[in-house]
Amino acid sequence: MSELTATASCTAHAAVVEASGEVVAQPLLVRRVAWLAVLARDLTARVVVARWNAADLDALASGVGLDGRGLPSKGWMAVRRLGWGVGPPSGVHVCDRVLRCAQEQAARALRLALYRRRLVAAIVATWPRDAGARTGAEWDGLRALLPDGVSAADIRNRTRQIGAYLDEHGVFPADLIELEGPPNVAAQVVLAAADRQLVTVERTGDRTARLRVRLPLVEFPASGRDWA
Repeated sequence: MSELTATASCTAHAAVVEASGEVVAQPLLVRRVAWLAVLARDLTARVVVARWNAADLDALASGVGLDGRGLPSKGWMAVRRLGWGVGPPSGVHVCDRVLRCAQEQAARALRLALYRRRLVAAIVATWPRDAGARTGAEWDGLRALLPDGVSAADIRNRTRQIGAYLDEHGVFPADLIELEGPPNVAAQVVLAAADRQLVTVERTGDRTARLRVRLPLVEFPASGRDWA
């Protein structure tokens, strides 16, 4: 049987610094979590913006890294195999596990772009005589090219977007990147990409758990001493 993983929202009420035993009240904990989330967001955005071009999206879609090996399913590993490294701003110290989290989020955003790219290409390739009323044959031709799981709303919205581009420019967009800029990146940390050096989670009761995660102690950590 396959393993099922459930997710649920939760609230962290307080924290303790492991080395010193200092109790961290919720308002300060919120700030420290926000500092980490912003660091991850900025690193993620740098990867996404740098790779928002046809050549790099083609490289990701090919499924093959620079060394000729297939790209791993884990996003952060795929990004690294493609040579899409990223580092923190000058003077800011970020451990490799945080970089992994950022690269994982970037890979997920870019892989989602590949899905949207296929959708745009399919609609352009089968553009109907009347974009507001496709014939049965036109629908069949479109569905034959669409990726799985595309909803009617997705098709309708993308058709309108492409139609607006056509009206403005007089030609069809050659690629998704001509229709829209890089996606906005959320201030979040994909902890699933990290290992025990950054995060562990332990169930402590039916409705409680203990999360152990390394957080920055200041907004711009300058060294490993600014993390705990």
